[in-house]
Amino acid sequence: MSSPDWDHENPFVAPFKVRPDDIDGFGHVNNAVYVRWINDGAWAHSKALGLGFDSYRDLDAGFVVVRHEIDYLSSAMPGETALVATWITSNDMRLRLSRRFQICDEATGRTLARATTQFAVIALSTGRPRRMPQAFREGYPVMWPQEKIPV
Repeated sequence: MSSPDWDHENPFVAPFKVRPDDIDGFGHVNNAVYVRWINDGAWAHSKALGLGFDSYRDLDAGFVVVRHEIDYLSSAMPGETALVATWITSNDMRLRLSRRFQICDEATGRTLARATTQFAVIALSTGRPRRMPQAFREGYPVMWPQEKIPV
């Protein structure tokens, strides 16, 4: 087992075992599965920060995806476990938050993909944009400022 060379220190990491239904006709993990892992990794991190969906309901606020950008570098294969690391890279304290992701194979440490996701806050009751509640401003600290992200 080789430890991943994370792009930045102190990531939040969530493991995802490749399931048989993740495999496509090419014999590797389908690209849509990476989007699911990114989503599930972000939720796991939110829950670890004390902001699960119950908190979102209580606040009548939640983050929705505005943009995903994914660079696929290597294929995840049957039997592997993907480690999804995430960092909050920006929080404008008003409406928008961004996360960076690095997906690595647990056994080899090789990077499978890198992604960036931009979110906006909405009111759950209306689906319309709203100002970020104080709990989000305090609960989602920037872990890795965008200007330091390697190209």
